[in-house]
Amino acid sequence: MLGRSKGDGANYDRGSLPVQQMTAAPEVSSISSGLSIVGKIVGHGSLTIFGHVEGEVRASTVVIAEGAQMEGDVVAEELTIGGHVKGAIHANRVKLNNTAVVEGDIFHRTLAIDENARFEGMSRRQENTIDTPSRDQAKRLQPWVADGNPKGNGASDIVNP
Repeated sequence: MLGRSKGDGANYDRGSLPVQQMTAAPEVSSISSGLSIVGKIVGHGSLTIFGHVEGEVRASTVVIAEGAQMEGDVVAEELTIGGHVKGAIHANRVKLNNTAVVEGDIFHRTLAIDENARFEGMSRRQENTIDTPSRDQAKRLQPWVADGNPKGNGASDIVNP
């Protein structure tokens, strides 16, 4: 009898964990160093950028790694920068690592700047800098076609619900 062992009630595939023990992966995304993206990126979880992004980025936690380039606005609950950012930043907690280069204004609740980081722009403290996009808001911002299925291909004919 394949797929089931006696007595434990759990379903097994050959060489895999019991189905009962599998959990959903955390919402973590990354843009690799060889990738360039132009457009708007909206997510609920964490995003790490190693490559190049032109446009707007919205996520709960954003890391712009050393060597990464971001041109456009960044909106996050928590933002750590080690690369180059040119644009406005709206985040509750902002940290500029010693390799960070930021050209633009930072609106924040807390701001930490390492010794060798470079920052040219205005810094303004605000108590409620952002409202992190909820799961419902993130779902509403996904591209949809008339039949209700997500397009997922980056097409420009987005229908706003």
